[in-house]
Amino acid sequence: MSEKDVVERTVEPVTTGRMARDLRRLGVEAGDVLLVHSSLSSIGWVCGGPQAVIEALLGALGEEGTLVMPAQTGDWSDPAEWQNPPVPAEWREIIYREWPAFDPDVTPTRGMGRIAELFRTYPGTRRSGHPQASFCANGRQADAIVSGHPLTPQFGADSPLGKMYGMGAKVLLLGVGYHVCTGFHLAETRLPSMPVKKMGAAIRENGKRVWRWFEDFAYDSDDFGRIGREMEDRVLVQKGLVGQATCRLFDMKEAVDFAAEWMAVNRRKKRNGT
Repeated sequence: MSEKDVVERTVEPVTTGRMARDLRRLGVEAGDVLLVHSSLSSIGWVCGGPQAVIEALLGALGEEGTLVMPAQTGDWSDPAEWQNPPVPAEWREIIYREWPAFDPDVTPTRGMGRIAELFRTYPGTRRSGHPQASFCANGRQADAIVSGHPLTPQFGADSPLGKMYGMGAKVLLLGVGYHVCTGFHLAETRLPSMPVKKMGAAIRENGKRVWRWFEDFAYDSDDFGRIGREMEDRVLVQKGLVGQATCRLFDMKEAVDFAAEWMAVNRRKKRNGT
């Protein structure tokens, strides 16, 4: 959506103060650990753009709170799997050899949106070290959340997702749907029959750039939208507007537990063709 389109569908500029008030009405509280997935254009024309959104979120959480956003880098992966766009097969060896090592301080996000990309560089923000599935955090629990992110499983119990699960974190879908709810990946790691796959990324080991192959779960978000819709019958989901964005706020642990239960039943049915 172009900025012109956003301006035309906005009644009045959305300010930091208005967003902070909307967040509080929705149920965001001072001291929360809050995992946010966001879309800037959905909010309307924001007076101050992504900076204003981040300031509103941090303001609502206060000094004791912690703001977290995914900072994923899907292009730090095996080029043999790239589809959007694919690259010629003869390029792969060059990519394996020359793609730069993931650097938490430098490597940009991919497909996370303008808010998450600015948050990556925001003063005080810390970033985990996973080359494909990093998270950024800012606030009291930031270091605890992002430290020691294992290469595999990237969304497991020892990942930032697993740590937030144990902290009683909340999830805010700010103008986006359940299909981007990263927390559901944590539920996938609990499935006894979860398939695995070979992955690769350029990383730095012992001060040197290397291409590292590793095995992880074959994560699949295709059913996340359905999981979220059905979850609303069992889990308390607060709904409201932040600016003009339709938002959902819910407890991460409750959502992950529901998703794990749902996947155990419904993915088995899908495998069995029933």
